[in-house]
Amino acid sequence: MNKPRRTLWQRWRGAWRRWSLWTLLVALVVAMLVTVVWLAGRYEASQVQSRLERDTADAVSDVRVALTRNLQSLQALHADDPGILAWEVNASELLRGHRELVRLEWRDTGLRLRSQVQTPYRPVYWDRGTRESAHSDASLACANARRLSGPAYSSSYFQPHGDGLGSEMMELCLPITSGGRSTGFLVATYALNAMLEDLVGHSLTRSQEASFTEADGTRLAVLGAARRGSRMFTATHLLDLPGATLVLRMDTWHSAPSLFPNVLTALVTAMSIALVTVMVVLVRDNRRRLRAERDLGDALAFRKAMEDSLVTGLRARDLEGRITYVNPAFCDMVGFAPQELLGLSVSAPYWPPERVEEYQQRQAIRFAGYMPPREGFESEFMRKDGTRFPVLIIEAPLINAQGLHTGWMSAFLDISEQRRIEELSRASQERLQATARLATVGEMASLLSHELNQPLAAISSYATGSMNLLQAPAGAGEVPPPESLQDVRMAMQQIARQAERAGKVIKSVHDFVRRRDQAREAVTAQQLLDAIMPLVSLQARKIGVRVHTVMEPELPAALCDRTMVEQVLLNLARNAMQAMDVPGISKRVLEIRARRAASNAHQAWIEFSVADLGAGIEPDVAERLFTPFFTTRAEGMGLGLSLCRTVIEQHGGFLGFTANEPRGTVFTFTLPVYQPAPS
Repeated sequence: MNKPRRTLWQRWRGAWRRWSLWTLLVALVVAMLVTVVWLAGRYEASQVQSRLERDTADAVSDVRVALTRNLQSLQALHADDPGILAWEVNASELLRGHRELVRLEWRDTGLRLRSQVQTPYRPVYWDRGTRESAHSDASLACANARRLSGPAYSSSYFQPHGDGLGSEMMELCLPITSGGRSTGFLVATYALNAMLEDLVGHSLTRSQEASFTEADGTRLAVLGAARRGSRMFTATHLLDLPGATLVLRMDTWHSAPSLFPNVLTALVTAMSIALVTVMVVLVRDNRRRLRAERDLGDALAFRKAMEDSLVTGLRARDLEGRITYVNPAFCDMVGFAPQELLGLSVSAPYWPPERVEEYQQRQAIRFAGYMPPREGFESEFMRKDGTRFPVLIIEAPLINAQGLHTGWMSAFLDISEQRRIEELSRASQERLQATARLATVGEMASLLSHELNQPLAAISSYATGSMNLLQAPAGAGEVPPPESLQDVRMAMQQIARQAERAGKVIKSVHDFVRRRDQAREAVTAQQLLDAIMPLVSLQARKIGVRVHTVMEPELPAALCDRTMVEQVLLNLARNAMQAMDVPGISKRVLEIRARRAASNAHQAWIEFSVADLGAGIEPDVAERLFTPFFTTRAEGMGLGLSLCRTVIEQHGGFLGFTANEPRGTVFTFTLPVYQPAPS
C-alpha cells in the first residue's frame, strides 16, 4: 500500500510543478501583451498629439500671414492721399473682401474721427462717445502705435451687437504718414470669431475645435463642434502681435487606440524582440563591464604613476586623525618610509619635539570642522636626520562618492629653496639700492667740489692771514699788539664756521650713501626735507632752479626707513630739476609738498609731492617709466624710479605721477602715519 501511495505523491508533485511553470509562463505572456497594448496606445496618443501641435502651429502661421496681408491692404488705402469719398469707397470694398474686419476708421493726429465704414455682413452697435474716449481700446492702440512708430494691436474686448448678442473684438491702429510726417491714424476692428472662421476654419477637421483664449485659459472665441470621444487632446500656440498677445488653442477628440489585428502575431513578435533585446543588452553589459574594469585598471596605474612623479608631498588622514596614505614625494621630504607613517594619529615623527603640543592643538581644531585657509599656511617639519625645513601646507576635505566627509587630504611644498631665493633677492635689492645711491653721489661729485671749494678757499685765506698776524715784528722778542690778536680771533671763528659748513655737506652725502639695516622709525616730513635740502640746493643753484617747500601745519610723523625715503625724495627732486634743465624753459620752480592723504579708521597716510615745470612725460615713455633699466638719458642707469617704487611699496604706500598744470609733471607717493603702540 505504501508504494502506490508514494507514486501518487510524486505524480501530484510533478503536476504541481508543471502547473506552476505554466502559470508563470501565462503570467509573463499576459504581462507582455498588456505592455504591448499600453505601448501601442501611448504611441498612437503621441502621434495624435504631435499632429495636433503641428496643425496649431500651421494655423498660427496662417493667421500671421493673413494679418500681414491685411496690413498691406490697409496701408494701400491711404496711398496718394485720397479724399474722404474715395477712401470710403475703397474701405467698403476692402470690408466686403475681408469678413474678419468689421469696421474701419480714419482719424486725424488728435484721434478725432474723420470718416468710418462698417462691414455689410453683421450689424454692430458702436457708442461713439465711448469709442472716442482717451481710455478706449482704439486710443490705447494708437498710443502704442505712436510710441512704436508702426502698427499696434489692442487687447481683446467684448462688443455688443444690435441683436442682443455680442462678440470679442480687437483693434489695430496704423499710423498714416505723408512726406515723412504723421497725418493721422487708420483704426481697423477685427472680430475674433470671424478671424477663426476665415483664417483658421479652412484647415480644421471634423474632430477639431479652435479657439482664441487668454493666458489664463478663458475662451474668447470658439470655432467648430468636435465629435466627442473617449479622450481629448489639446495644443496651444502663442500669437504674439505688436502691443497684444493671443493664445490659439486647438482641441481634438480621439477614440481608443486600435489593437493589432492579430494578437498572437503581436505577442510572438514582442517576445522575439524582447529575447533579442535581452541578449543584446547582456552582451553590451558584459562588454561595458570588461571595458570599465580595464579603464579602472588603467586609471589606477595612471594615478599611481602620477603620484610617484609628483614633487609635492601628499598625505591623507581619516576623521580620527590616522594617516591612511602618503606618496613617495612626502616620504622623500621627511625621510621616513610609508610603513613608519601609516596608522599614526597622536603625533608624527616629523614634528619638531618643541612644537608637538602646538601641532596637536591645530590638528584638533581642523578635525573639529574648521576649514583651513584656501591659500594654505606655513609650518616647520623635521627630517629623520633631525634637520628642520619650512613647508607650505594646503588642506582640503576628502569627500567620497556618496558625498560624505571621510577625512582630510594635505599637500606639502618644501619652501626652503624659495626662502633662500627670497633672501638672495633681498640682498641683491639692497646692493642695487646702494649702487644707485653711489651713482647719485658720483653724478653730484662736480657739484660737491664746487660747493666745498668756497669754504676751503675761505679757510685757507683766513689761515694765511692769521699766520701773518702772528709773525713776530722786526724787533725780536716783542709781543704782537692787542689789535692783531683780535683779528686773529675773528679769523679763527671764520675758519671754524667754514669748516662746519663743509662738514655738513660731507655728512649729508655720507648719511645718504652709507648702507645700514632697514629700520622703521617715526620721522617728520620736515626732517626728511632738511636731510636732502643741502644736496638739492647744490644742483638747484647750478642750473638756476628756485626750490619751494610747502608743509601742512601739525603734520604727524611718518613710520618709515629714513635713509630709503630720503633717497626717494632726492631722486625725484633731481629728476624734476633735470627735466627743467633744457633751453627754452625760463621759469624753473621745484615745488615739494607734504600733506595729509585720504585715510580710514585703520590706517592714516601722508602724501609727498614733487612738481616741476618741465616738458612733461610722453605717453610712450609713461608706459615704461617704472621698468628697471629703462631710461631716457644717455648717462642714466634706469634704476632710480624702479627702486623708488619698490621702496614705497615696501612701506605699503603708492608711487605715481600725473601731469602738472599748466606744464610739467607731479610725482606723488604716500607713507603710513606713525601710530604709537597703546600703553
